Amino acid sequence: MKERKIKMTPEQVKDFVYEASQCDFDIDIFYNHFIIDAKSFLGVMGLDFNSILTLKYAGHNDKFEEYISDLSVAC
Repeated sequence: MKERKIKMTPEQVKDFVYEASQCDFDIDIFYNHFIIDAKSFLGVMGLDFNSILTLKYAGHNDKFEEYISDLSVAC
């Protein structure tokens, strides 16, 4: 299971959900006590974009990895 810390803006949600939807594995976003499906536009739009979000997923997709590397934050 891979875990990445990311931060994004509301303007980036459409592209993020598109990239996540291209993956053939589940991607979850953990925020406080909530788990959001990263492929759900409405779910992702409901997040607090001032917070650091945690992505967890078990697969690999080169294009998705490249995309989220731009959103990654150092903790």
